[in-house]
Amino acid sequence: MNPRRSVCPTTDVPSLVAAMSESGFQGRKLGESVKIWSEMIQDPDCTILLGLSGAMVPAGMQECLIELVRHRYVDAIVSTGANIFHDIAEHLGINHYLGHHHVDDESLYRQGIDRIYDVFAYEDEFRSVDRRVAKFAAELAPYHASSADFLNRLGHHITEVAPAGRSILATCTQMGVPVFVPALGDSSLGIALTVARREGVDIAIDQIADADELTRIVEMSKKTGVVYIGGGVPKNFIQQTQVIASMHDRDLGGHAYAVQYTTDAPHWGGLSGCTFEEAISWGKESVETKRVQCFCDATIAIPIAVSALIGSGLVRPYARGD
Repeated sequence: MNPRRSVCPTTDVPSLVAAMSESGFQGRKLGESVKIWSEMIQDPDCTILLGLSGAMVPAGMQECLIELVRHRYVDAIVSTGANIFHDIAEHLGINHYLGHHHVDDESLYRQGIDRIYDVFAYEDEFRSVDRRVAKFAAELAPYHASSADFLNRLGHHITEVAPAGRSILATCTQMGVPVFVPALGDSSLGIALTVARREGVDIAIDQIADADELTRIVEMSKKTGVVYIGGGVPKNFIQQTQVIASMHDRDLGGHAYAVQYTTDAPHWGGLSGCTFEEAISWGKESVETKRVQCFCDATIAIPIAVSALIGSGLVRPYARGD
């Protein structure tokens, strides 16, 4: 039994997080999560999959996620459509604004302002992005493919029209990191494609192709590590790749590493709070999986974890696509 360590204030984020890993409660879990994520990064056999849910881009996490991709700390992303839509909007120069959660929402509606908890945005500006995506879809048509293929093409498009812009999607396109949105219809991206289809555009996103393409990435990997920011569809979509693989006589033994940052509790029965121990019963993780769940607001955990990873100077010995 090791003595509990007292965390000393410091300007050195990697040292701070290392000390937290020997403290208690969720501070300890945050420190442990960075340790396991660091192991994934340094394992030359590991493909790292990131599940991204919640309103992370509106909340200001975009640059943290861009840096994860730039440093090759993730190899594929499965996201909600909302995060990618807001990411594209930022790339095109549309801002999110500091607001407040105690506000008259009827008044905001009359002014054309959308609220995301304490963040504001202009509806007309978002609709301009909807129209741009719909127009892009019309240029592709007839088009039937996975969301990863569609978003790769869209990433090239926004880079061409706004070369000075920054976004997760454009960075992923540049770095060869596929982005999957398995519930694309449940977002403004889906709204844009619905608008295009109503106008006669032959456009369809094949979500079964998404499941197949992501599973093939997992099947071709010697090991996989998963990092979940929140839960939702992105988490289970990645988790189920182990089940799909096993049904095709490729029992991979579960993900080798697993980290999750969530505020959802397991006792309500939802998959966002589902423990990795429960996932063992499905074959999605194994008893040997190095795993930790940090019950913390991701807007607190992610800046600290990403700063610790980058500050440690970790260099990927191998990244998918190299």
